[in-house]
Amino acid sequence: MAKKHVAVLMGGFSAERPVSLSSGAACAEALEAEGYQVTRVDVGRDVASVLAELKPDVAFNALHGPFGEDGAIQGVLEYLQIPYTHSGVLASALAMDKGRAKTVAVAAGVSVADSKLMDRLDFTSSHPMRPPYVVKPVREGSSFGVVIVKEDQSHPPQIFTSPEWRFGDSVMVEHYVAGRELTCAVMGDVALGVCEIVPVGHQFYDYDSKYVAGASKHECPAKISPKIYQKIQTMALNAHQAIGCKGVSRSDFRYDDRFSEDGELVWLEINTQPGMTPTSLVPDIARAAGHSFGELLSWIVEDASCLR
Repeated sequence: MAKKHVAVLMGGFSAERPVSLSSGAACAEALEAEGYQVTRVDVGRDVASVLAELKPDVAFNALHGPFGEDGAIQGVLEYLQIPYTHSGVLASALAMDKGRAKTVAVAAGVSVADSKLMDRLDFTSSHPMRPPYVVKPVREGSSFGVVIVKEDQSHPPQIFTSPEWRFGDSVMVEHYVAGRELTCAVMGDVALGVCEIVPVGHQFYDYDSKYVAGASKHECPAKISPKIYQKIQTMALNAHQAIGCKGVSRSDFRYDDRFSEDGELVWLEINTQPGMTPTSLVPDIARAAGHSFGELLSWIVEDASCLR
């Protein structure tokens, strides 16, 4: 029986275009190895007409950032009635908005760090909250625009009011939680393993740590107590379900166990379009759970649908 014709959507026009091209290339190659007929689509403004002519059985969404994971391309695919992977319109838009996603996660019993939303142009010479804190764009991914303000900084960095800032005016100011960077993937309605990310030569899991080979180490499974491990899995699944995610998602956490095992554990955000590059986390987590890269992608393709 012939396998499905899959259009792998990659590239796009967000700041995460290079990451998406890498993810898409890896996915296309692996899906071909699994026997699927694959067409690589470098997404431009004409994507609707391209897909209408192509008529694939499934669109594998390997786009990252605005238009790719914020509900926009999902709406196009719904209009064209092409089954697609990952989360639907509402969940994608909600998860992309860090402030609103956090509100929904809290209502589902997920622990988060104290935070406030503000306009970047409202930054003055005084701190919006007591340092240390993190400032992040409300609607960006891959750690673009993330700034850590340390305790010894006398005033906020000037970048937020600079004309060079290109990540939107809405930002989240969040209490900085020291400690370990942990992440958990959810596949369908199952929380897979917890992985610890150890940046090499970087203060936190920034863009280079994510995508440059050797810039971070992945400990899968994470070497933490069973109690904390299970707690992270529960929170990841709760966030996935409360936000309405489908397919595969990945939730990120900070865990400060410097003073006790219970420590401070907070959910940071959920990623509805996890990276699928050679250095990405979800393939590593899935592999540790017994799923090869090809098996993971095949599951994602067969899970595709409209009205997600």
